[in-house]
Amino acid sequence: MPLLVDAVLAQGALRDAAQPRLVTNDGLLLRPWQGRDADSVRTAFGCPDIQRWHVRRLDTLEEAGEWVGQWVDRWDAETAASWAVVDRDDQPLGQVGLREISLTQGSAALSYWVTPAARGRAVAARSVEALSTWAFGSIGFNRLNIHHSTTNTASCRVAERTGYRHEGTLRQAIMHADGWHDWHLHGRLHTDT
Repeated sequence: MPLLVDAVLAQGALRDAAQPRLVTNDGLLLRPWQGRDADSVRTAFGCPDIQRWHVRRLDTLEEAGEWVGQWVDRWDAETAASWAVVDRDDQPLGQVGLREISLTQGSAALSYWVTPAARGRAVAARSVEALSTWAFGSIGFNRLNIHHSTTNTASCRVAERTGYRHEGTLRQAIMHADGWHDWHLHGRLHTDT
């Protein structure tokens, strides 16, 4: 079925190149997930806060390996992408990624989490800023969104700190283990950068 508008991003905008390694202004590295990260991912998803906001847990190393391994196919399909946020010793401190990618609209939603040991160092904000700069500047996205439970104040601070404007509240937009949650919607346009 033909579109009545030109797609903002052409097919292949992501998959035609290798997933890049991105560096924050102060030296954190965002790199594609690797098989050796599975144990770190399993440990991270054992954190009650990560489970609470990301609505999953990983009980085995095999499950964590599957989580790590899925990202190559999702990059190739241009539906989602995820980066390990690592320190100078190449140890994962967290995750930042693009979800709900629409090449037609030139949009995506950002996701992020940080391990308990890395919290309080602005790892999420630094990573979101680096990913946003790349997505707008190198790829040409028009809009990026952050949505989170209205009770997730840490995610709200990250969104605000990185220039994602609060645009509204979606009622009962996501089911968490403790029931329905309203979502804050934050947005940033390429013209906001």
